[in-house]
Amino acid sequence: MPKMKTHRGAAKRFKVTGTGKIMRRKPFRAHILEKKSSKRTRRLGREAEVTGGDRQNVQRQLGLR
Repeated sequence: MPKMKTHRGAAKRFKVTGTGKIMRRKPFRAHILEKKSSKRTRRLGREAEVTGGDRQNVQRQLGLR
């Protein structure tokens, strides 16, 4: 059985921390920022953890499981 290849799209979108958390970017931060408040854009700038049922799918795509 050959090795599983990492899903390259997922590898560009997610990163794994040293403790094993999978981090992702938040949406709505790419363009049309003028109408969004500074508070909102600062909050969207932070990374978020991937949780729930999505975590298993992302782990499989990254080759962690």
